[in-house]
Parts: sequence; structure tokens; C-alpha cells
Amino acid sequence: MAMELPLPPEEMRALVGPTDTAAFDNPNRALVYRDLAGVTGDVFDFGCGCGRLARQLIQQRPQPRSYVGVDLHAGMVRWCQTNLAPLAPQFRFEHHDIFNAGFNPRGKPPHANLPVGDASFDLVIAHSVFTHIVEDSAMHYLNECARILRPGGVLASTWFLFDKREFAMMQNFQNALYINLNDPTNAVIFDRKWLEEACLKVGFEAQKIEAPGLRGFHWMIQLRRVANPKPLDLPMDAAPLGSKPPPVPSTDPSSIG
Repeated sequence: MAMELPLPPEEMRALVGPTDTAAFDNPNRALVYRDLAGVTGDVFDFGCGCGRLARQLIQQRPQPRSYVGVDLHAGMVRWCQTNLAPLAPQFRFEHHDIFNAGFNPRGKPPHANLPVGDASFDLVIAHSVFTHIVEDSAMHYLNECARILRPGGVLASTWFLFDKREFAMMQNFQNALYINLNDPTNAVIFDRKWLEEACLKVGFEAQKIEAPGLRGFHWMIQLRRVANPKPLDLPMDAAPLGSKPPPVPSTDPSSIG
């Protein structure tokens, strides 16, 4: 039987996308990232939210040797500290206090260094993070993920991607599209070529690439930190058209929790 763990409230689950409780559980205690040995080593969860992946990692057998989760939403971090950390002593959660119009409007800087040392982790998870940060911050955090990974360590990340060659009006320094006038981080879509060049610059090559199931949706990209990286060589997005918008919070997101 899987370990019984508290579930975050539905309004909090809606902030991270899936509200179905099955998306938060790992009843078979399986490895969450079965193809990555680092999932049982030292894990950094960048954008841990209300613990969707942390709950699954606590349930898996064997558990990670250590886990650090950070998020810019203070309420979700408090929930994890209160409800999950006491059940797994090697798990800790910290508030990454940076500005976000929806989740952390009183935060000061647009980005900051991650609060851990160099070469400290085997696996960095950034699920639904690079899809919600602007271009300058994306470059900063790619560097930070490379910094905190050990050689050979893996960044498991998700991205929205487009091909800038189809937008002739864009400048050389413009590599992202934004969909929300009031909050650009609502969804950020990066140029494929920009991502390929950025990964080469910071020392990442492709470990595994999964194209989206719906055209324009999440790419799941595992990046390995190496001394001499090879180009990503991203395939084309040939998925069928469809629609999968996230839930819309009914209250101020920053006040939840």
C-alpha cells in the first residue's frame, strides 16, 4: 500500500494545472523518472508548487537521498513545509522570493540565484517553469541549473517552442512570444533555435526529447550537463491541433494558502 500523504486543497492544485488527485499520487511506489538514475540521488525541484512531484517522490521506493524544492508562491511552500516535510526528513522546501505578477506580486527581483551550492544535485526538475519566465530569466536559470548539477546530471524541463523564422518582423535579440498583456509570464513561448544555442552555451545536450501531444503544447526535454555538448537537434512539432487551457483561479492566486 502506498504511503498516505495529505493532498493540497483543490484551489491550490488548480494553480499548478491538474486538479485530478491521481496526478499527485504514486500508488505503485514506482520511480517517478524511471529512465533517470538521479531520481534516487540528490534532487532539486525548481518550481515545486504544492508538492505534486514531491508527493510522488516521497511515495517512490527508494526515495531520493535528498530533495530541495523551491517555489515563488509562499502559500504553496508553506503547505509543503507543514504537510510533506515532516513525513520525509530529507525533504525541505524554501520560498524563492522573486517577483511574479500573479503568484508573488510583492517579490523584489525578477530572478535570483538558486539557494544551493555548486554541483550539488544529480537531477533538477523544472516542470512548468521555463514556460512561465521571460527571456532574461530563462537564460539566468539555465545557467543556474547547470551550476547546481553535477557533471552528467540531468535537467528535466518543459518548454513551449516556436520557429522564429516564420516571424520576419522579429529582431535578433527577440526570442520569445508572450500571450498575456498584464502578465507576460502567463505563458512564454521560446524560439527553438534560441533554446538550442542557449543549451550549447551553458553545457547541456539532449538526454531525451518528447514532442507535445497537442500542437504547441509542452515539450518534455531532458538535458544532460556535459563538458562538450552536442546540438539538441529538436524535431518538428507534428502533433494534431487541439486545446488544453489550464484552470482559471477564482480568487487572487497569491492569497491562496
